[in-house]
Amino acid sequence: MKIVIVNSSPKTDRSNTHVMVEAFSRGAMAAGAEVENIFLANYNIKPCLGCFSCWFKTPGKCVLNDDAEMILNRMSDAELLICATPLYADNVSGIMKLLMDRMIIKSSPLIEIDKNGESRHVVKNSKLTKIGVISNCGFPEQDQFQVLQLLFQRLARNMNAELAVEIYRGEGPLLTAENAELKPIVDEYKKLLEKSGKEAVTLGKITQPTINDLEKPLIPYEAYNRAINERINDFNL
Repeated sequence: MKIVIVNSSPKTDRSNTHVMVEAFSRGAMAAGAEVENIFLANYNIKPCLGCFSCWFKTPGKCVLNDDAEMILNRMSDAELLICATPLYADNVSGIMKLLMDRMIIKSSPLIEIDKNGESRHVVKNSKLTKIGVISNCGFPEQDQFQVLQLLFQRLARNMNAELAVEIYRGEGPLLTAENAELKPIVDEYKKLLEKSGKEAVTLGKITQPTINDLEKPLIPYEAYNRAINERINDFNL
């Protein structure tokens, strides 16, 4: 299986998002997958102009001269595409949204009706059969990811693909905290991420027991919020 992971954290390999991606990738590769990680912050991606030139004037070719088309072509080689993003204002990061808008080039202006009777654009020939999302945020609760859950359900529908991987992590800052007491907790969570990577390859999805374990709090919510507030107070804000 070929997996392409697009990471939209501005912090690239110094991010909480990368900690999650790295552990998931280890598990996937151990199960025999080929994994390619792309840090979107290292590339120039301009906003879609909405001109539809890629549909009608220069089919399959965008008028913008940037890195988006190259990234989209690399994504097209994937059987499983994973979008990895920190949660920003209840949504994906800005650079991820820029890339999502540019995905129009991989669809057709023709409209079809899906199995639920809803209209969508016809997707051009693609190896992609599954998509996924890996995300974390600075709040503790899993409910913080409600918008992303719906967004990626819709993205999967639009891409005529299965939403096979959903990993959401509250208390994200703990993943990169330099704290000896937290290290065993984070290490155990990384093992779960590796397990989820293996399951995604061998089973085509993450099992419900693994999802349940992934979504358990790293530390109690009250203790997390208290620690965050104490740290903020140290800056005298």
